Amino acid sequence: MAPTATSETRALHVTEHSITVAASPAAVYALVADVAEWPQVFGPTVHVEVLEEAPEEGGEQLLRIWAIAGDKVRTWTSRRVLDPAGRTITFRQVVTAPPVESMGGEWRVQELEDGTTRVTLLHDYRAVDDAPDAEALIEQAVDRNSRAELLALKNTAEQGEDREELHFTFSDSETVFGAAGDVFAFLDRADLWPQRLPHVARLDLSEDEQGIQRMDMDTRSPDGSTHNTTSVRVCFEDRKVIVYKQLRVPVAMSGHTGRWVIESLGDGTVRATSWHTVTLDPAGVRTALGPDATLAEARALVRRTLGTNSSTTLRHAKKFAEEVRAEA
Repeated sequence: MAPTATSETRALHVTEHSITVAASPAAVYALVADVAEWPQVFGPTVHVEVLEEAPEEGGEQLLRIWAIAGDKVRTWTSRRVLDPAGRTITFRQVVTAPPVESMGGEWRVQELEDGTTRVTLLHDYRAVDDAPDAEALIEQAVDRNSRAELLALKNTAEQGEDREELHFTFSDSETVFGAAGDVFAFLDRADLWPQRLPHVARLDLSEDEQGIQRMDMDTRSPDGSTHNTTSVRVCFEDRKVIVYKQLRVPVAMSGHTGRWVIESLGDGTVRATSWHTVTLDPAGVRTALGPDATLAEARALVRRTLGTNSSTTLRHAKKFAEEVRAEA
């Protein structure tokens, strides 16, 4: 009888991708270490949560990650070990998503003699049952995402101090005399927004799985024109939180993420808040607003446009929840 293959005897697939970045190793390492920034920095990353974290600098973290792999949004849990002195971060998935059976790797950030930084991203993986189709799918996803992540890391790190002006966060809120569940239901059922919201002309909603939504939406502007955006949303009904990432953004932006947060105020009311985090694209700003447009002008325009739409949505969610309470 032939021996049964074990994880030790089966072939382990290993990949290596690298890029040179015109920025300091400290700045590059900081971007990789700060998972809160990943959805803005890395195109495939939709959302990251820190589940556990060692109190000391460096040490271990347990992360849950939602990211686009191929044509689906997949989620997994990873443990990583940070070494700021050596500028390495090792990671290993502890809860995988099929067709991945095991996945791990390492980020290496090295200073070069000319003052630039070399970033190397290593992966090792096995597919469930070593299925050739699954191995090919994983290889393609790892290659595509690694190249995209390294290029995005390079572009972000090379912004240097300009990133402080390009990157900003803002919010709008409404106090609702209604139930948190009703506010969440209004925001969750985005498929009904064309009938409920005056600025939504069309919206196609699909779910890869329960709570993970894809949206393709046409939004009306005050001048009567429409613009299209596509987004991925992760909906946490138990926490009354929805996070999202726009996959197709207006030309003036390079990134846009956000969240809807519903909090009980303890007096029978709830606070519903819309958060936006935006990274501007300087070249896109000049294309959209003219060659003499400033980043300050672009920030004000983006703040006004996104804030108007989200505030309108919040007001309608408030009206919906308060009418449900009044009819109860």
